[in-house]
Amino acid sequence: MTAQDFIPKPYSKTINKGSVTWSSPSNIALVKYWGKREPQLPENPSISFTLNNCKTITTLSYSKKDNDGGFSFDVFLDGEQKDAFKPKIETFFKRTETYVPFLKDYHFKIETQNTFPHSSGIASSASGMSALALCLMSLERSLNENKMTDAFFNEKASFLARLGSGSACRSLEGPLVVWGAHQEIDGSSDLFGVKYPFEVHDNFSNYQDVILLVDKGQKQVSSTVGHNLMHDHPFAQERFKQAHRNMSALKTVLKQGDLEAFIKIVESEALSLHAMMMTSMPYFILMKPNTLEIINKIWSYRAETNSKICFTLDAGANVHVLFPENESSQVLEFINTELVAYCENGNYLCDQIGFGAQLINNE
Repeated sequence: MTAQDFIPKPYSKTINKGSVTWSSPSNIALVKYWGKREPQLPENPSISFTLNNCKTITTLSYSKKDNDGGFSFDVFLDGEQKDAFKPKIETFFKRTETYVPFLKDYHFKIETQNTFPHSSGIASSASGMSALALCLMSLERSLNENKMTDAFFNEKASFLARLGSGSACRSLEGPLVVWGAHQEIDGSSDLFGVKYPFEVHDNFSNYQDVILLVDKGQKQVSSTVGHNLMHDHPFAQERFKQAHRNMSALKTVLKQGDLEAFIKIVESEALSLHAMMMTSMPYFILMKPNTLEIINKIWSYRAETNSKICFTLDAGANVHVLFPENESSQVLEFINTELVAYCENGNYLCDQIGFGAQLINNE
């Protein structure tokens, strides 16, 4: 597939108004993408667990208007109008107009809510932009009188979501999604995410993710700025090669159910991500002292108990604690007795692997 394949032919139907609602989850990368080129293309492949509970629910209401050459929309979060979100949506519309040319034909009301607390430290861009992209694709499918395969629908929705937020393209399906071309993964693409196509051992079924909210404040450096700092980074090319190697290694790990090897790859990837931040120019540190306290506690607990618990990090201070479902009671007890003290106001979120977005309503 190329970007040209997502430019539609003239629509066969006219629709004056309607609404559609999708829910779409967040995701957590195991092999990280850090560094991108225009337009929103990754410098290295990544793979993520799709989450189940942390998701965005978006309703897109639309009504036909005179095409005055501009975009027309309002954005609401939890019922409250949020004009501060409009520049990001406008940028998304500008990037995607070629592929969904009806954008200027309608006035849109975008109503969104998250199942996780606002400012909880969980990035809502992945879940939010993927939910919006799915709503737009539902409208396009209706304009084409439903003459669209599910496979193409998902690919194009992922393609559109990527243009809003890179990691959003990994939120549509599950439980494992690959984004970025990799020579050993057929169908992988820089343009959109694809379901991981190979065998996965039962050890990874219903894998758990507890998100420890170390710092719920706004990051000191945006992800966009951080990605751009990879352009002249002295270690960038070696990092991209490392990600490719880890993707290859993970293929065997996931098939064999090798949890020890899984831990090494996942934790190394998390620390490599933050090493890139600390060695860029300008350099920055997004981990907090409590992040390090949690990591050391996890290492000690694993050594003492032979648990298969591990951690990963996004571009922030919060810690994702990953572990097999059969360790849930022991690990949750460990979290409550040893790790909650390092969370802001004792807050954490319990989640697990999920299977992607869901259509809730289409009228």
